[in-house]
Amino acid sequence: MSQYYDVGDQTLWNPSNGASRLFMSQVRVYQAELGLPSGIGPMRADECQIDPLVFEEFVDALLAWHRRTSHEVVAALSEGFVAAVLVLAERAGIEVNWLPAGFTEDGGLKDVQAPAATDSSEGTWAAALQRKSRELARFMAA
Repeated sequence: MSQYYDVGDQTLWNPSNGASRLFMSQVRVYQAELGLPSGIGPMRADECQIDPLVFEEFVDALLAWHRRTSHEVVAALSEGFVAAVLVLAERAGIEVNWLPAGFTEDGGLKDVQAPAATDSSEGTWAAALQRKSRELARFMAA
C-alpha cells in the first residue's frame, strides 16, 4: 500500500505507508520546533493535500532554521527531513529562499549563529543540501 501527497490534482510523492508514517511524524516534530503549520494536511483515505502557500512559509522557515543550527547532531538528524521537504517543494513549483535569516544584501551575516558545517560558505552549504535533495528525489516516486 502507499499514500499520496498532492497539491490539487498533482501528486508530489507516493511513498509506502511506513515511509509516510515516519515522514508525518517528523512533520509534527518540525511544526512544533518552528512554531508554524506545515501546510501538509492530515492523511485521509491514503491521501494528503498540501497547501502550497502555507507549505512555502514552512519550507523557508525550516531551511533558515537548519542553516542556523550550530549543533552537528541536530544538523545531521534534520538533514534528511529537510532534503525530503525540498523535493516536495521543488515538485510543487515553490521557489525556495536559500538565504538564511539575518543575511544582508551586502552578502554578510547579521546576528546569526555559526553554521554547523566546517565550511561556512553559503554556496557550499546550499550546494550540498541541493545535491542531497536531488539524490533523494530519485527514490521519492511521484
